[in-house]
Amino acid sequence: MVKNSFISVISQKEKEENRGSVEFQVLSFTNKIRKLTSHLELHKKDYLSQRGLRKILGKRQHMLAYLSKKNRVRYKELIGQLNIRETKTR
Repeated sequence: MVKNSFISVISQKEKEENRGSVEFQVLSFTNKIRKLTSHLELHKKDYLSQRGLRKILGKRQHMLAYLSKKNRVRYKELIGQLNIRETKTR
């Protein structure tokens, strides 16, 4: 079985205070994406999970685009902490 690696970049106190922040939401989406990816490595024909993964990827992409427009420094820090590739800008 594949081990799930969850990220705890934000401390417990900050989690309780900032659940609506963009960083927390992107962190939550990233954890879900990694969990679904490890599931799909074992179950390649689980098409409903693939659909859910694509939906979560789209939501995270929109959140990251919003953050990059509002505050580029916070965006760069978050990308570095989560080891996510930078999205292409149009």
